[in-house]
Amino acid sequence: MNLTVGQRKTFTVTWITYAGFYLCRKNLSIVLPLLAGVAGFHSIQLANIVFGYSLLYAVGQFGFGFLSDRIGPKRVVGAGLLLIIGSNLMMGLHASVMWLLLFACFNGIGQATGWSGLVKTMANWFSYENRGIIMAWWGTNYVLGGFLATAFATWAVAEHSLLPQLGWARGFLFPALLLSVITLLFFVYVKDTPPQMGPGAGQPERSAAAVPEHTSSADLRMLLCKPSLWTISISYFFLELCRYALMFWLPYYMVRQLQYGVATAGYLSSLYELVGIVGALLAGYISDRFNQSRRAPVSAVMLCGLGLVMLLQPILARSGLVGIGLVISLAGLLSYGPDTLLSGATAQDIGETRAAATASGLIDGIGHLGALFSPYVVISISERYGWDRLFLVFAATAFLAGLILLPLWNLKASGEAINHFSEPIMQETT
Repeated sequence: MNLTVGQRKTFTVTWITYAGFYLCRKNLSIVLPLLAGVAGFHSIQLANIVFGYSLLYAVGQFGFGFLSDRIGPKRVVGAGLLLIIGSNLMMGLHASVMWLLLFACFNGIGQATGWSGLVKTMANWFSYENRGIIMAWWGTNYVLGGFLATAFATWAVAEHSLLPQLGWARGFLFPALLLSVITLLFFVYVKDTPPQMGPGAGQPERSAAAVPEHTSSADLRMLLCKPSLWTISISYFFLELCRYALMFWLPYYMVRQLQYGVATAGYLSSLYELVGIVGALLAGYISDRFNQSRRAPVSAVMLCGLGLVMLLQPILARSGLVGIGLVISLAGLLSYGPDTLLSGATAQDIGETRAAATASGLIDGIGHLGALFSPYVVISISERYGWDRLFLVFAATAFLAGLILLPLWNLKASGEAINHFSEPIMQETT
């Protein structure tokens, strides 16, 4: 596909930007087991910190998507980046539950600006043709970004010769400093929309996507009346419950249950995102090239595959590093595929350019209500019934997320509907 210079630049810098969000998100999963050992935090205290982050992240999704549609995503995302940097710098200063909880909440607010705002930017610059493929490649930002962020945070806390007096705090401070550089790139190079054609100008450097009008409250009401929005959101709720539990608690599980070292657990858990890149790309290509841009069949099949992997986890984990590495890799492959489709291309299909951020924010917000409960699901079930039973719960949530999508099996994007937003965006194929 042919892309303009502006499209390539927008794709690249927004990709780097959202990958950068994960520098100050995944670092928490690496620091958690250290806080348990160094500061003596109990499991429920760690769960409360993750809950605080997840709560503000979920709540923020509902408002920041609509705000990005109203005032432009660059302002919203830029403010969020600054808040993330500041909160992570503060988290590295003091190891108390209330201090970390407070700034984890601020971090959650900042993180909530990123996905919906940048999805809006991508919808402004790229039209619906090949959206599954474009967003599959773009969606590798949080998959590869999560892998690199995990590896970077692991290196930061394990490299004892580098500012040893900082200890666990390096897991917060170093990612924040790196994100500062990425934030500067974002402010300099990202524009909300393609350039307009002025009087006497030549062809504009823009995609086939029209520059959207501001979303109104009427548009929001019309969006909320779409059954497909709620079906996808509910499925995403169960997917995110499972994905966030794995994303935040795999290192903790390997350190506490399997008795691995922090470095081993950190690097091994990074396979979740690394192999997840393949899942994200496969899902995008299959949906566009082989399923007429239908997202539900691909997502449902991959989610059922994730359920099977979670059922087999207790058996494979007994094989040592190879077995647990295989489980983590397959889980990443089969969870990030539907995750990128449902929260990216599918959200754009439903909201289109005019309300892409609002649709994305609603789907992501409802989905992250699942992430909100995930730390308590992990702690309560693992401590009462054991970790093997916990993976059975993950299997159930994955199967349920897939089954919920079955009514949308024959739905696909029908194209741009900027001037007819009240009309159904999704249509049934014959």
